[in-house]
Parts: sequence; structure tokens; C-alpha cells
Amino acid sequence: MPGANRSTILASLLLLSFGLTGRPAIAQVDLSGRWGQTLTEDEPELFPGSEIGDYTELPINDAARMRADTWDAQKWEMIEHECDPHGITYAPFGITIQQELTPFTEAVLDWQVRLDEGQIRRIYMDGRPHPSENGLHTWEGFSTGEWDGDNLKVTVTHMKEAWLKRNGVPRSEKATFIQYFIAHGDFMMLVTDYEDPVYLTEPFIRHSNFIRNRVTRFRANYCLPSISVEHPEGYVAYHLPGKNAFLTEFASRWGIPLEAARGGAETRYPEYQDKLARMPAPPKLPEPKENKQ
Repeated sequence: MPGANRSTILASLLLLSFGLTGRPAIAQVDLSGRWGQTLTEDEPELFPGSEIGDYTELPINDAARMRADTWDAQKWEMIEHECDPHGITYAPFGITIQQELTPFTEAVLDWQVRLDEGQIRRIYMDGRPHPSENGLHTWEGFSTGEWDGDNLKVTVTHMKEAWLKRNGVPRSEKATFIQYFIAHGDFMMLVTDYEDPVYLTEPFIRHSNFIRNRVTRFRANYCLPSISVEHPEGYVAYHLPGKNAFLTEFASRWGIPLEAARGGAETRYPEYQDKLARMPAPPKLPEPKENKQ
């Protein structure tokens, strides 16, 4: 019957439309908006940054220690490095998140995360594969996301070499991150699982807390390199192995045994307290000389 045929066709079209549009998972959360990082007990680590020689609780290997021991902060005076961004090893102080929807289904194609340094990071939600091992590496890396309950789970690869801590502890281009964006109302936590076959002996977990920012508009960030400190042509900032005189200052200032300040996976676990108690105290810092005029 013609009427029955029309009903059958209509029902088929409705089923097809449901299949094409799909339904979002019940637990999906809208992360859109501006977020500012809360700086509380973590502020010294984030700003002004880690102290030289502070590798405590980092599961690093000897190669990472050598890179950090020979690192010199004068690197940032070199014109070719003045505008190097943070990459995504450090969570930025402010981010703006917005979603890009596919035109027909309005499914989330990607989350666009604009960092306060100006970079735009895309988290693809369409199931696309990561590039090959030889694919382009960028400061933000290549990110794909999926929902794990009401948390956005993000896998990150293809990052340029950067640093794990801002005192020279490195992070290689072979590292992989697993990140979780966990939002509850106006609060969000970013948890990152770092895995680096070059410099880490086991995964390293770090988290940052954000609060929704309904007032401040993050300003555009531009960097124009210029010569701020004169250096000879071909100058490279470095310390020769074993010649960095600043490596022990952190341990001496805080009364931490020198061996413990060197980090390693074992320093992260409670059992290390027994070993720590048997270590000698570090040498004290010399008293500052009085400026007699």
C-alpha cells in the first residue's frame, strides 16, 4: 500500500537521522569558557620557577640529570630562544576553551584550547589516528580526546623537546602524555601522566587546578626577539659537567641531603624516609658578607 510505503520510508529516515546525529554521552561536560590557574602552595614551582638542583621526587635517570646539571638560565638571553613557548609540559596560567561542532550533526569535532601565551591547541574528538613516528612535532603536540565517564581523557604525542621543570630537567620529543580534564561546576583539575622513555624511569603524575574566570579577558601575547644582553657571536649558555657551582644551593638552603635532592623514582615512596634519615646533612650556605662602606 502507498500509505504503508510512506510510513516505512518515514520510519527509515527517522532511524537514519538518529544514527547520523547520534546522542552525546550522558556524562559529557561542557568545558567551554575561560579558566585561570589557581596559584596556592604550587606558586613557587610555577612562578618564579624551580630552584637550580631541585630534582626531588622526579623519576629521572642519569641522562636527565646530566642535561639539567649543565643547563644555564642564560639560555633565555639568547635571541634564538627568547620566544620559545612553554609547550604543554607546564599547564598555562590561563586558558580559553571552545568547542568546534560539525555542521550537520553538531557533534564535537574538536576542543580548541587557547593558551595564555597565544598558541592554539586542538584536541580532536573524531577518532582520527595519531600521525606516524616521523610526523610533524610541535610545541603543543598532537592531541586526541575521548570521554571517560564525565572526564575528558586526552592522549598527546608529537611534542617538540622541552622541559619537565623550569630548572633544566628535560622532556624528550618521544614523550607521551595522558591528560584528564576533570570539571565540576566552576572548578577544573588537569591531571597529566607523563611517560618519557628517554628521561623518565617510570610515569610521573602532575596536576593543576583551575577556576572559571568570568571577568578577566586574557590579553594577546606576542614576542618579538631582541638583543637584551650582549654575547659574543656563537655564544651558547651552558655549564661544563661537574662545574655547576649552584647545584648544591637548593639542598643547603632547605636542609635536604644532597643525594635526595638528586631525585630518582625511589625518592617518591614512603620507604625512602628510612634511607633519608641515615643520610648526612648538606653543607650550610656561607654567611653573606657584610657590605662595609
